Amino acid sequence: KALQKRYPSFKSDLIALTEVLLNNPMQGVEVYKNCFKVRFSIKSKGRGKSGGGRLITYVKIMNKRIYLLSVFDKSERESVSDTFLRQLLADLDEC
Repeated sequence: KALQKRYPSFKSDLIALTEVLLNNPMQGVEVYKNCFKVRFSIKSKGRGKSGGGRLITYVKIMNKRIYLLSVFDKSERESVSDTFLRQLLADLDEC
């Protein structure tokens, strides 16, 4: 919600990205086992993909699901560590 308050186009940008992920769930760079970091532009930020947002997804092929693990502004977090990703996956297993 913080990103949505800061950037008015965030919600529509995320919806557009969701449609792209439905067609190609393994889009982005694999940063951990079946976890992908996807760059996307935030139109109201006006900086393109390189300065836009990042989305971390976990793709489970067996049940054809894509889990949104994290979304963040590149200016707030430059990279993600394996420890951070393992914690996100552990939190997902608890659900």
